[in-house]
Amino acid sequence: MRLPAVTNFSDVDVALVGVPWDGGTTNRAGARHGPREIRNMSSLMRKVHHVSRIAPYDLLRVGDVGDAPVNPIDLLDCLKQIEQFYASIFRAGVIPISAGGDHLVTLPIFRAIAKERPVGMVHFDAHSDTNDTYFGNNPYTHGTPFRRAIEEGLLDPKRTVQIGIRGSVYSAEDLDFAEAAGIRVIHMEEFADLGVAATIAEARRVVGTEPTYVSFDVDALDPSFAPGTGTPEIGGITTLEAQHMVRGLRGLNLIGADVVEVAPPFDQGGSTALVGATMMFELLCVIAEAHAQRRTIGAERSASVE
Repeated sequence: MRLPAVTNFSDVDVALVGVPWDGGTTNRAGARHGPREIRNMSSLMRKVHHVSRIAPYDLLRVGDVGDAPVNPIDLLDCLKQIEQFYASIFRAGVIPISAGGDHLVTLPIFRAIAKERPVGMVHFDAHSDTNDTYFGNNPYTHGTPFRRAIEEGLLDPKRTVQIGIRGSVYSAEDLDFAEAAGIRVIHMEEFADLGVAATIAEARRVVGTEPTYVSFDVDALDPSFAPGTGTPEIGGITTLEAQHMVRGLRGLNLIGADVVEVAPPFDQGGSTALVGATMMFELLCVIAEAHAQRRTIGAERSASVE
């Protein structure tokens, strides 16, 4: 987004981060190249949101802190390195907005920012990502992060909503865990019936006023809009519907976000990377406003105490 490259986390309020890793991918790899191409397309973003008139760079200090360190040949070591990097961001009081990488990268981010208490989540995706294991009982893939996060006490399932879920599954029981845990799963068919406004009203009801994270998998979109992803599923939401839903999150207690599963090797003309960059800007606007409001409320409370 033509922002300054920053190495000292204390110099920013919001950190844009790349996570160039797809070691959790079970099908078409390539999301490790996502951050690079999202950065390329992000130069098309400007300063002010055309609908909300939010100017995020006037509200907060925003910078690109580069990529989290990764180990492409050691999954567990990579998860640890990503967690440590985000822990440093979190200790500095900085909000991360990340470009993945496959969806497993959200797990170490949660391990860094949700140790003190579990977070809620608005999750846009074609897949629930609450499976248990894949291939040789491997518990860590891009289809398992939110099951692990719930088991580790990082994600509050009763404050989690998943939007756009669809596609064939491995077994009829694939969504049993999510539903039993209390996740509000909005399948694509229900979304089509509800529409954007009612869907976001339901999402706001579920997450409430407590700290909430937004995770946006580009395969939530129909592949006609985002072909460059590892596990495309037809019959998805449009880019305009996605933009309207993210804008509908204004006023929530947002503490971080990511855009994942942009896989440039399967992209066409950079269209999916442009989607990723645009959604990051949409998220930046609502998060910048939320953080600025929290800061103002905090300053007012401090002044009243004095």
